[in-house]
Amino acid sequence: MNLYSYLGVSNPFDPNSIHVTSPVVSSLVLAQARLLLASYTLLTLLFTLIWSAVRDHYANDYFSYFTHLSYIGLCAYFFAAGVQTFAFSRSSDTASYPLQKWPRPFQFLHVLLQVTITTYPVVVTVIFWALLASPAIFENAVTSWTNVSVHILNLVFAMAEILFTNIPPAPWLTLPLSVLLLACYLAVAYITYADQGLYPYDFLDAEQQKGLLAAYIIGILGCYCIAFLVVRFLIILRIRLVARRRENAVPRESITEWEEVEDPTKDSVV
Repeated sequence: MNLYSYLGVSNPFDPNSIHVTSPVVSSLVLAQARLLLASYTLLTLLFTLIWSAVRDHYANDYFSYFTHLSYIGLCAYFFAAGVQTFAFSRSSDTASYPLQKWPRPFQFLHVLLQVTITTYPVVVTVIFWALLASPAIFENAVTSWTNVSVHILNLVFAMAEILFTNIPPAPWLTLPLSVLLLACYLAVAYITYADQGLYPYDFLDAEQQKGLLAAYIIGILGCYCIAFLVVRFLIILRIRLVARRRENAVPRESITEWEEVEDPTKDSVV
């Protein structure tokens, strides 16, 4: 086994097409659902960016917020996965999709993006409602809609991908890689402070928080590791429940007949 196999990139890639199928709907419906979510997240991103620039006259720090960056990840994933799923749904003869033929680095990036969009929304939602939320977020219809979209629906969309598709559990090696991406965000936050004189999140202010800063960082790291484990457990649980449901759907007589035909130990001897 090489490194790619530990990163969730088999050779050939996704031979059973689990990345583009669902246990509850057809591939075409799944493609439509993913593209619909992609369109909604794109609309939300464009609206909040334009609103910040036009109404608030300040959008310089828009891409410094982890909430927005993770939401961009959701948008990118749903567009990418939606297009791949649609291509699969139209290839009835070959039952394949373009990503299966792409270079392995692109396949790995798709797997890693999939891991982040199913785990980062958990951290974003928990941290926001535990540390950052205030009554002001619901002061008008616009702020209410935007905060619900990026701090509640983000998790709803992630859970839909976890529970209603056939995506596999995250490879263990993607845990340190996704933690590394979180660490890279800290660099973005402090670059923002150096460039604009403000922190995207107050709990990252070393002067204000002092010793608590390390506690916040360790707490967020712990929160992410727990989220990774919970999401992985939910996916494994979904796989087992679907497999059990399929087993129960097959008549016992059919299983017995199949075993009699396929079992080489039961060949007749004259």
